[in-house]
Amino acid sequence: MTSESNIVPCPTSLSAGRPMTAVRLVFLALPFWIAAPSLSQAQELAAAVVTSATAAATSGPVIAPSLPRGEISIPMDDQGIRAAGISTIHVELDQGRSDLGFPGTVTIPQHQLRIVAAPAGGLIEAMMVAPDEPVSIGQPVAQVRSPELVEAQKNYLGALSEEALTADKLRRAQMLFEGKALPERELRVAESEASSAKSRLDERMQILFLMGIGKDDFETLRTTRTIVSGLVVKSPVNGTVVSRHANAGEQVKSAAPLYTFGELDPLWVNIQIPAHRLATIEVGAPVTLPAYNVEGRIIRIGRTVDQSTQSVIAVAEVSAKDGSLRPGLALTAHVRIGNGATASSAKNWSVPISSVVRHRDQSWVFTRSNDGFRAKPVLVIAESAHSVAIRADLHPTDEIASRGVLALLSELVDADKED
Repeated sequence: MTSESNIVPCPTSLSAGRPMTAVRLVFLALPFWIAAPSLSQAQELAAAVVTSATAAATSGPVIAPSLPRGEISIPMDDQGIRAAGISTIHVELDQGRSDLGFPGTVTIPQHQLRIVAAPAGGLIEAMMVAPDEPVSIGQPVAQVRSPELVEAQKNYLGALSEEALTADKLRRAQMLFEGKALPERELRVAESEASSAKSRLDERMQILFLMGIGKDDFETLRTTRTIVSGLVVKSPVNGTVVSRHANAGEQVKSAAPLYTFGELDPLWVNIQIPAHRLATIEVGAPVTLPAYNVEGRIIRIGRTVDQSTQSVIAVAEVSAKDGSLRPGLALTAHVRIGNGATASSAKNWSVPISSVVRHRDQSWVFTRSNDGFRAKPVLVIAESAHSVAIRADLHPTDEIASRGVLALLSELVDADKED
């Protein structure tokens, strides 16, 4: 049965004007309970601490000066700070560079991919290259036997005959008109027919070239009227066969894809950046792939967040390193975060890991002020076993709380509720 004399009344908070919670009272009294040699002496010490805290709280509120956006004032006098066991240290500028590791996937830049399609519908007679095989410009990669090609050549020969006929008709009309044996209207009709026939011939010729007919085959067609039934598909680029979309013996339609070719240097690495780390990543930041001894730079940062992973894709351009880096490879990419000034003039600082707390999905530190402390939001850049690299608008003379931080966090929660 606890005697009435042992019950310690709950005083007001260290921050004037707010009731002290049980958690903060425990933080005040705990060091004295541990140090006391007996229970009675511990109770007397705890009561003295509470009395001191009460006196500090009833001494009147301290009017905090205007704070920068996001900062929260926590008024506290020296006696309250000592009672809570709070100690401070000076902040130190982070002298090194932080490397953050993120998962990534190697891909081929879109502008370095080429789709090779069947220029005309027909039967694939041969697929001449395999996946991952290198190709060069003009190299034959497939052979297609195409009825559409035969039809196009027939149409060209018809247009060629029509153009010759209308040209001859125009010449006779011009001679008759000059001899005043033909009305001008008939001459104009002949000119129009010749012009239309020439346009159709040009159209048929372009269709043949689009179908991939070679210059030698075309010249043979024009001079000897010999029709060929097959065409050879050639590579438009120097690169590598990324994928093959058809096989020999298949019937394909016009424009059906046959191959995907890609240039494999340079390559892109799609890096998965957690949304809360985005503020630390900038375009141009150095990127290293330690497992492959490859370096590159961030060239683009995505504008949308993946709903399922809450991450954003940042694209880094890297060298293929003589083929050691391959598309589709999953790896860890290290993004280097320098200590340069940002748009807000914030720099990177090194602080003890115990100095940083989380509240409202935000990291905070507590800086010493004339009337107590100020809770300042910060951005965590990197973490180690004993220290944290943060980005914040601090000064080398600033002091931050390194011990007793939980008592300040409790005050921050209450102050935030009141605001």
